[in-house]
Order: sequence, then structure tokens, then C-alpha cells
Amino acid sequence: MRILHTADWHFGRALEGRSRLEEQIAFMDELVRIVQDEEIDLVLIAGDIYDSVNPPAAAEQLFYEGIARLANGAKRQVAIISGNHDHPDRLAASGPLAAKQGITLIGLPVPDIQTIGIARTGELAKLIALPYPSESRLKELLSEVAEEEVLRSKYSERVGALIRKQAAHFEPSTVNLIMSHLYVLGGHETESERPIQVGGAYTVDTSALTAGAQYVGLGHLHRPQNVKAASPIRYSGSPIAYSFSEEGQAKSVTILDLSPGQTAEPKEIFLSSGRPLVSWRAKEGIGQVHQWLDEQKAGNAWIDLEITMTSAMSIEQIQSLRKAYDGFIHIRPIYPEMEVARASMPKAALSMEEHFTRFYARQTGGAQPEPALIQLFLELLQEKDHGEASGE
Repeated sequence: MRILHTADWHFGRALEGRSRLEEQIAFMDELVRIVQDEEIDLVLIAGDIYDSVNPPAAAEQLFYEGIARLANGAKRQVAIISGNHDHPDRLAASGPLAAKQGITLIGLPVPDIQTIGIARTGELAKLIALPYPSESRLKELLSEVAEEEVLRSKYSERVGALIRKQAAHFEPSTVNLIMSHLYVLGGHETESERPIQVGGAYTVDTSALTAGAQYVGLGHLHRPQNVKAASPIRYSGSPIAYSFSEEGQAKSVTILDLSPGQTAEPKEIFLSSGRPLVSWRAKEGIGQVHQWLDEQKAGNAWIDLEITMTSAMSIEQIQSLRKAYDGFIHIRPIYPEMEVARASMPKAALSMEEHFTRFYARQTGGAQPEPALIQLFLELLQEKDHGEASGE
């Protein structure tokens, strides 16, 4: 059977107030073309369909029309789980109706393994479909354990126990799969994912997902990536870039051909529907920006712009740039005194920031701390130093 794995659509998400709906519509059209051209039998959608638990009507319409096109009247099977951005009950509410179209919607963790028949090949897929656990369940777990290291261990064990129980139904004659929406140890984050772990508390060890599956398809991280493990584990990534931390990432969906007992060899099909996000640093001033625009360097990108200025930047100049190109998201003037301040920033503070970043990464299996968390750490450190200096 031919399987396509995708996730993290985030329908309804904007970029600093700019709608991404046109790009999301273009992605859905592109995805439908891919499943048709590649003769896909089973589509796995690993959560974060929407960007919020209460998505706009246009986002819901795009989703339901899109999955109906993918299923094509039950000629193709589609399996969908909720992510941390989705409302699990709302996503699964239309499950009975969707099932008649060959679409499986799962909002909350269920005890039963999913058995999916593939008409074209006559094969069966056994799918462990584990949505992102609800916040209430995570809070229940938090109330039992105080230490983060113990909490992470218990959370990972809990996930592993649930998966192993269902994996007992894997058979040598079936294609055996796991799909979930989790943060797995060793995955690389970007700024656009909403954290689902407190520190490293809700990080799952890869051993929890090593239960005899031929392929583990994950959602949550927006960078397409394989996770080093005993069996194939992969994040498909988001279909379009949702923050400038994803600048330069090639977006894709994952395709694999699997028969019972066969080793998975995932391959990427790259997407072209999303507008790229790029950063411009115009050190020669506004004239350089206009030159780049005349050279059509912008293409159709969303742009984060910094301009080196020797005098105050006027509202008229900003409006002129936005009139010349509507894809500027940020326009930030940089003045000489700001450059001097950057260069003269205390080395001790920079060094301590780097120490904290590295420590955090070690504790969380590679995650990067949010800027606000770094700032809080530095402020607390300064308060401590001040207290010691004053003898408090």
C-alpha cells in the first residue's frame, strides 16, 4: 500500500495579522493532486489541523471539503488525530458521518487499535492512533509528581504502556503503523510550535514508540525530520512556514510504500504552495531595499526587514515601502547607536545566556528556550548578584 503522512496544517493561522488562507487553499489543492498522482491508498494526518480550538468558519470549511476530496468517496482511506491546537471533541464530532466516506477522526486517546482495509491491494493496516492527550489529563499527572525528571519518566512510561497494549494486536500479515502528536526526545523545534512540554516534562523517549511498528508518523514539530530510533520515526513537518524561525526550510509531505514485514523507506515530496519567509538586512539604507524590489528579489515572499538608518525613519518612508511591496511583515530601522549598544553588550551576560541555552537543551533533549525565559533567567541572575553585593 502507498501511504502519505502529513501534519500541522494550522488552518486559520495568520502571520502578524496577515491571512494565510490563500496559501492554505493552495496547499490543499496541491495535496489532492499529489495523492492522485502518487496513487495514495492511505493518508495519515498527525494533528494540529487548526491553529486554535475555536477555528474560523473558513478554516473548518477548507478542512472538511479538503478531506472529502482526499477520501474521494471512500476510494481512499484517511486517518486523522487531534493535536495540541485542536479541540479533540470538536474534531471528532463528525466522526460517524465521516466514517462513511472512509475518514477516521480520533479526538482523544482510545484503547482500540484501528484496522483499515485497502481495497486496491487487499491488505490491512493496523494503526495505533494516539492523539495529543487533553490538558486535563496532563494536569492530573502533574498533580501527582513534582519533580520534572520523574514526571517526564512517568509521562513517557504512560505513553509507552498505551502503545504496547495496542501493539499486541499487530500481526505479521498486516502493515503496522503508529501515528501520534508528541514531542519526542531528539526532535528539533522552531519558534512556531506552541510548547506542549513544561521544560522537558512531556518529552517522550523514542523507546516508548518502539513497539514493532514499521513506521511511526508524528506531528507537532514543523521542521520535516527523522528521529534517531530503533525503528523509523518521522515528523512530516508543517506544509507552509508559520514563523521566521522556519526560514529556508523546504516543506514537504512524506510518502512510503509498505507491505507486511517490509522496512519503511520514507521519501519526501516537496511542496510549492506556501509563500517563503525571508529576512532582509539592508545595511545601505532604504535605497538598497528599493533596488532589491526592482530586481524582483522579493518574489512572493513574506519579508522581515531591518534597515540601517543614519537618521530617524519617517512614517512616510515606511508607508512608501509597504506601498511598493505588500509582503513586508516587519520593518525595523537600525541606528548606529543601536549597533554600538549591541557590540558593547557585557560579555558576561552573553556568556551566561549561552550557558543557560546549552543547559536547557541538555535537560530537554535538544529544545531551545523561549526568549522570554532567557530574559527571566538573566533578570533573576542580576537580582541574585545585586543581593550578594549589598549583603542581603
